[in-house]
Amino acid sequence: MRKIVLMMSVSLDGYIEGPDREIGWHRVDEELHQHFNEEISRFGALLDGRVTHELMAAYWPTADQDPAATPTEAEFARIWRDIPKIVYSRSPERSDWNTTVVREVVPEEVRALKEEPGGDLGLGGADLAATFLRHDLVDELRIYVHPVLIGGGTPLFPKTDTLTALRLTGTRTFGNGVVLLRYERDTGGQV
Repeated sequence: MRKIVLMMSVSLDGYIEGPDREIGWHRVDEELHQHFNEEISRFGALLDGRVTHELMAAYWPTADQDPAATPTEAEFARIWRDIPKIVYSRSPERSDWNTTVVREVVPEEVRALKEEPGGDLGLGGADLAATFLRHDLVDELRIYVHPVLIGGGTPLFPKTDTLTALRLTGTRTFGNGVVLLRYERDTGGQV
């Protein structure tokens, strides 16, 4: 069965974007970008909220046509365009670039999607991630902690009364100081 993998960058103080949705503080260098290319190319599909999808769609569909694009950026543009994308959005949205729009998260439909053949499913977007976590649909978390404090913005995890036990399955430190923390749901452990 395919896993749903939450894959997000976060500041050390827990934010995925600043107060005005800025992400310029992300420390994505060649090493980290190549890692993202490798990881995302293995996914069978990307599951994103509207805001995350719009952010990606504003740049990546034609990024490989920019003469200033690095080979790694051009490679990611092709990966992003080609990979199937499911965007969860209630507002009308075009479905360009191999994208399907789904109006709401229906747990039974998501579980059926996990049963289909193919690679794991990459999950992005704080609001969508919160919904998936609330419905117990996230199997793995890959959190990229950037060595910066931004002081405010959109938190990766909203406040909740639900306790979610996790088990650390791996770490990796990149040359730019970003640290990858990999967790899986701890279905049998105690907290």
